[in-house]
Amino acid sequence: MSGSRTGGKRDRRSFLRACLRASAFAGAAGIAGILVARNRRCGAAGACERCAAAATCGYAAETLVWQLDPEKCGKCGKCATNCVLSPSAVKCFHSYSMCGYCNLCTGYFDPQPNDLNTGAENQLCPAGAIRRRFVEEPYYEYTIDQTLCIGCGKCVKGCQAFGNGSLFLQVRRDICINCNECAIARACPADAYVRIPASQGYILKGGDAGS
Repeated sequence: MSGSRTGGKRDRRSFLRACLRASAFAGAAGIAGILVARNRRCGAAGACERCAAAATCGYAAETLVWQLDPEKCGKCGKCATNCVLSPSAVKCFHSYSMCGYCNLCTGYFDPQPNDLNTGAENQLCPAGAIRRRFVEEPYYEYTIDQTLCIGCGKCVKGCQAFGNGSLFLQVRRDICINCNECAIARACPADAYVRIPASQGYILKGGDAGS
């Protein structure tokens, strides 16, 4: 009889210990779930590499990349001079859907050119990175040679001032080394640099963009 009672006590103790272990596990899992949920709502873009919760954070699971918001860009020239790379990882892009295909393109020509021809003395770009091609009278197409582009923004500023604003600057992801703290973003007076998930694609201007 006493042995039976002793065995019953042992069984009850084992059962209680199992319940306590299960409760502790469930509680830990619940806390972890709350932390992950909080992290998924985290908006601290750019801080993931330094965050202690990055390993379990759903937001940080995706690579964040630097992008330049074309609508905020002030065409100040700092993209060319502040990037850690030389030439800069920032390049000029062209939204052809916005372009007027002008004969006198102030993104290509100096605002007061000697002549409307492709001579270097008439071109605004210091690197000769914009190509001009005749389409049909009176239309011309302008394309960007990004291997030559230094990201100075002179063409973007000219196009914005006198044209349709179809030229814009953007960070080339295949060139950018994706620094934790972008030197251009730190120097940008317009606060136009943002960190976005890579899956969102490029921040473009207009209906399409080309290089």
